[in-house]
Amino acid sequence: AGERLASLLAARACFASRSAAARAIESGNVFVNGANVVKKYAAAAGDVIVYQEEEEVEAGPVTGQPIDLDIRFEDDDLIVLSKQIGLVCHPSVDHADGTLVNALVYHCGADHLCNVQGEDDRLGIVHRLDRDTSGLMLAAKTDAAGYALMEDIRDRAVDRHYLALVHGVIAPDTGMIDAPIARSANERTRMAVRDVPSARDAVTTFRVLERFEPRQHDDGYTLIDCKLFTGRTHQIRVHMASIGHPLLGDEVYSNRKSPFKLQGQTLHAKTLGFI
Repeated sequence: AGERLASLLAARACFASRSAAARAIESGNVFVNGANVVKKYAAAAGDVIVYQEEEEVEAGPVTGQPIDLDIRFEDDDLIVLSKQIGLVCHPSVDHADGTLVNALVYHCGADHLCNVQGEDDRLGIVHRLDRDTSGLMLAAKTDAAGYALMEDIRDRAVDRHYLALVHGVIAPDTGMIDAPIARSANERTRMAVRDVPSARDAVTTFRVLERFEPRQHDDGYTLIDCKLFTGRTHQIRVHMASIGHPLLGDEVYSNRKSPFKLQGQTLHAKTLGFI
């Protein structure tokens, strides 16, 4: 009771995501007590919710699309690119096209990208960045390169550093967050620090680069360099929120408002070191 209808439907796995649930509500495919409601409707005890299930559509081959790629290095085996904010890595229920995979297929051709994950909509992908996180990514052209890079990432042999701007002034110059991450118990699209059997180990270290003192309407900010030792979903966002310093612009893991006009969270993958 009290949870917004779209969030409730996504958390109960009635739809693939909160945005998919919101679209269904707006399209009139969800009824509460026999009537259509707005997506912001707050559920009440005793409500009877009826929804139309989404039809599963069999995915076809991914087509190439002329999407700008900021390529920093390329050879016969791999590509290092700087992903722009707003670009989704691969097709999903919410994003059928317009993804990094579509751009890679257009740039290289489907036959010249690795398929180490066994799915045509993951061509070239060996690791991911969130849609609204910018910065350096690896893509593999050959299966041999794909397997080698994924093994190095798994073995923590790839040096990955991120720039992050967080709420609040962090006092120590350095820190380490060693806290396991699992899917949230209440909403399946979110991750959380949890002590449950399904949680996976996650380690992030950070170094303070600059502190910005509090002003009248905020509690200050800190610019940090984060290093990932593991690659869990939303790891930096979850870890920083767990110690009371969420990222600016992160609408999933923070309820603090940013005074700046931002698109997504202030997180940028600035360094990739690999063999």
